Parts: sequence; C-alpha cells; structure tokens
Amino acid sequence: MNRVSRTFSAALGLALAAGLAALPTSAVAAPAQGYTPSATATATATAYAGSAAEDADNQAFFEAVMKSARAKQAANPYLLAVTVTYDASSAPSFAGVIAQSAQIWNSSVTNVQLRSGSAADFRYYEGNDSRGSYASTDGHGRGYIFLDYAQNRQYNSTRVTAHETGHVLGLPDHYSGPCSELMSGGGPGTSCTNPYPNSTERSRVNSLWR
Repeated sequence: MNRVSRTFSAALGLALAAGLAALPTSAVAAPAQGYTPSATATATATAYAGSAAEDADNQAFFEAVMKSARAKQAANPYLLAVTVTYDASSAPSFAGVIAQSAQIWNSSVTNVQLRSGSAADFRYYEGNDSRGSYASTDGHGRGYIFLDYAQNRQYNSTRVTAHETGHVLGLPDHYSGPCSELMSGGGPGTSCTNPYPNSTERSRVNSLWR
C-alpha cells in the first residue's frame, strides 16, 4: 500500500489483468493522495507529511472538480450549494459504500453536495493495487478515485472511501492526526473505523466551496 508516483500504464496493466474497466486514458502520469503513508518514505505514519508535488497535484484535481461543478451551477444560479456529480459505475463492488460516503459528506457540509449521475465531475474505479486506494490526478486537474480490494478488507471501507472523497473536496492527507480526523487515513491503524470528518475538516470544506 505504498503511496508513490505512478504511471497510467502500470495502473492500466493492473486493471486489465483483473478484467476490470480501464482507468482514464488522460491519466498519463498519476501522482496520488493515498490512504496510507509510503513505507519507503518512512517507517512510521506520524513522520510522513507528503510532498509539495503531491499537494500541487491534489490541488489541481480539486480545482478542476470545482471548475466543472461551478460551470454546471451557472445554469442554476439560485442553488444554495454547489453540486458535485460522481460516477460510480466502474466500481460496482463499492456502490453502497460510495453512496454512504456521499451521504456522510452531504450531512457534514452545506456549501457542496455530492450526487450520483451522468456528466460526472469525477469517477470511482476499483481493482487490485499493492499501493492501496488513492485519489489520483494526471497533473492537469483531471482525476479519479481508485479503491483497492485488499485495503478495503483490511481497513474500514467507508472510512477509506470517505477519506479519498475528501481529497476531491480539497482536503490533503494528514497521517499524523488522530482517528477522529478523517484525513489521517490509515495513520491511526486498522482499528480506526471513523468515517466522519471532524469540525475542522468540515469547516475547511465549507470555506473552500463558499
């Protein structure tokens, strides 16, 4: 479950080997925000804080999702919240968990709401990857969420999915945080099952999408 820079060709090979839908062809190179810290970067979760490049890629993904969502909102200027649309059709095994994750975020924040539908602002995929689950971007703002089978058996699947969705809404990883902090991801260990963002995370997302 290492969190490393990855190429699309590697991800595509894994997906095809598993007989799954291919990942987006736009993802030529995919630095990612993962659920667990990189084992090669540090021996402990508390010491790993990510990198400037990963932060920049995550910010580009978030800004692209926001731009797409706000462009559609322009047709309905009286809506009180921005609606971000996701497509979970390429992650059928996680359909229920993805819906639950969306419900958690929708009940936690007011300025942005997640909806399943066509003309999606981002997509979910599933498969096998030893690096685990991640929110990934090609460095140009386009991206997707990948959910790894093994990791979602080892860790609480709803927390994993809600965590990765948090990246789409603009939140970075913070592995040194406590279990009560959603974006601490796998840092607190497999016993942590909390799928809810804390007050600081909720406030941050509302501020970003104001």
